[in-house]
Parts: sequence; structure tokens; C-alpha cells
Amino acid sequence: MKREKTTVTENNIIRSYRKRRKEIKKRLSEFEEVWSKGDNLRLWEEMVFCFFTGGCSAKMGLKSIEAVRPLLMTGDQEELSRALVGSHRFPNARARYIVASREFLVGHCGMRIRDELEKRSHLERRDWLVKEKRIKGLAYKEASHFLRNVGLKGYAILDKHVLNCLFELKIIDDPKPPKTRRMYLTVEEKLETFADRLKIDFDEMDLVLWSMKTGEILK
Repeated sequence: MKREKTTVTENNIIRSYRKRRKEIKKRLSEFEEVWSKGDNLRLWEEMVFCFFTGGCSAKMGLKSIEAVRPLLMTGDQEELSRALVGSHRFPNARARYIVASREFLVGHCGMRIRDELEKRSHLERRDWLVKEKRIKGLAYKEASHFLRNVGLKGYAILDKHVLNCLFELKIIDDPKPPKTRRMYLTVEEKLETFADRLKIDFDEMDLVLWSMKTGEILK
């Protein structure tokens, strides 16, 4: 059920967190299960979901992943593009992202995405996803989203909702998305400091702020 949006103040954040804590913890637990129980195909599905959410909504991402799920490992660009018509704003571009990234991951590591993530440190994982030019569609926000959705902790998804919250709280001076790695890490650190001050878990804070702007908790 969609929830009423809440004004962003420190007191309202604390109230929203207390109200939604069980739901937030349940959702984070579901993400953790992807890592503990999911296979590489599930990790690939979550990566594709994040291809879909870049510049678009989470709801569009969910609708799009449903449309292409049977084609994730075998569909060619034309099949994927056709499947995405009516589900995504950019069916052709996103189909290209899927095919190009899949070809790279199959050739580079046999699609063993988990192994590639495990052998890297916390920051190196995200840097690899962003800087590897043969993986398409993942900037720092989308890479953080992917890592969070597969159960890895400590990454802020600095989308427009979270950035607007931080701007309204005067934690940042500009709600525009960070353009560089350094800028992203700076805002992420400010969010972490703020979460510590309010005694709210960093990963939970991300979902609290997002839900205050959207009225719901998705992924």
C-alpha cells in the first residue's frame, strides 16, 4: 500500500524510521538472501535491473525485468528490445546494455559475478563496475544500487529522492547528482555521518529517506 509522503526533518526521519523499521529490515534481509542463497544468474538479473533504473524509476525497472527474465542469458538484442517495448522508455539502448555486458562477463569470468566481487575490496567492487567500459549502464548510483540489492552493505544509492532529502536537511548544497567519484564519496560520507548522528544504520537510512519521498519501500 502506498504511504503518505512525509516532510523531511530530523524528527520526522526518526519517526518514519520507527514506523517502518520492521519493513526496512525485512527488505534488507531479502537483499542479503540474494548473496547467501542466490546464484550468479540471480546476480546477473539484479545487475540488469539496475541497467533499467538508470535515469528511470524503480517501478519501470521492475516491470522491465519481468519482461526480459526468460531472455537474460539467451536473448539477442532484437529479442530483448522487442520484449522491452511498452515496459521501458529506452528499449533499444537497454537491450544493447544487456547484450554487451553479458558478452563481456561470459568471456571475462564465465559469468561468475560473485567471484569477481569477492576478490575485490569494498570500494574496489564499485569502482570496477563503474570503470569497466565493457559493463554498460552502471555509474556510481547504479553500481551502488546493484551491490545493495545483492546484499552487500555500506553503499549509498544517491538517487534524486535521497539527494533532495539531503539538500532539504542542508547536508549538501546542491541536489544535483554527483558527477565524479570524489563527489559521490563525499556525499556518501556525509550521509553516513548523518546516519551515525541519528543512530540509524547506514543501509537503513537510505531506505528511510527514499520512502519518505516516494511513500513506499521497493528495491
